Amino acid sequence: MSQQPLRIAIVGTGRAGMIHAGNFSRSVPDARVTAVSDAVAESRETAARDLALPASAAHADYREAVTRDDVDAVVIATPTSLHREIAEAAAAAGKHIFCEKPMAMRVDECDAMIAAAAKGKVNLQIGFMRRFDAGFRAAKARVEAGEIGEVVQVKTLTHGPSYPRPWMFDLAKSNGPLAEVNSHDIDTVRWFSGGEFTEVHAIAGNYRTPEAVADYPDFYDQVLLTARLSNGAQGSISGAQGVQYAYDARCEILGTHGLITIGSLRGDTVMVCTREKELRSPAIVSWMNLFREAYLAEDIEFATSIREGRPPAAAGKDGRAAVAVVNAGNQSIRERKPVTL
Repeated sequence: MSQQPLRIAIVGTGRAGMIHAGNFSRSVPDARVTAVSDAVAESRETAARDLALPASAAHADYREAVTRDDVDAVVIATPTSLHREIAEAAAAAGKHIFCEKPMAMRVDECDAMIAAAAKGKVNLQIGFMRRFDAGFRAAKARVEAGEIGEVVQVKTLTHGPSYPRPWMFDLAKSNGPLAEVNSHDIDTVRWFSGGEFTEVHAIAGNYRTPEAVADYPDFYDQVLLTARLSNGAQGSISGAQGVQYAYDARCEILGTHGLITIGSLRGDTVMVCTREKELRSPAIVSWMNLFREAYLAEDIEFATSIREGRPPAAAGKDGRAAVAVVNAGNQSIRERKPVTL
């Protein structure tokens, strides 16, 4: 790469897309956003105004954005079912690719994306931002230093306070909470354990979204998945949507002679004891608050890996591995039995 700023197109201007847009516009060194794309006119036009882009830089058709001469790389933050086609178009245009999780709907789509990136000689990074969170990175360093011995179990959970968006009810389009909520947890288990998933057993149910039952009887808003890993370690994942109480992301890494825990429900360290004999502390309300710095760190990694001509820290193979577990977990839920990967 030359030393001109890395020029970015944001495809999908929802919450995640605009987090990346803000980072590349204001905080990632030598980078800027030059185009946005979204099928929703109001969303893309608002994004263009917020980023001080001309109206001509806001596209309804992502193909127009990814083929622009003033674009070097593309951030994909659309619904999962669109990831493959956008990634293939970007790779064919010679643009580097940052793809939000989940990488795709199926493993064969992941393989196609990896092949397209290789053919186009471009980087493909997957948005596993927990790998860039300060707490997770510190825990990883302590695991690698042997402080808790050999890792034998990784327990991780993500419980989201908000209700699923209507398009998520259709598992054919979303792959359900295992994909939308727990992709990070799946990657976390792999990252800390050093093993690959070889067997999963998942159970799920719909406890909070009765409006989905009639049209989408297979939709679930809560899931538990247990796993056997290739190196003998164990994995345990809990996912939930619409819990209302807080944004809850925690992890425990159990070793042969120690334990590491990551995460807390507390939004800060302030606690109030009231005359009603209650202890009160603010809770974390959103993933956007909890992982703000992690999003910035992963965006810096994307730009740096391109400039240094090396693979990114969270690559296509990592996204593919998570999708394989999602597919196996959903099969386990349907068939009510363990599934071998």
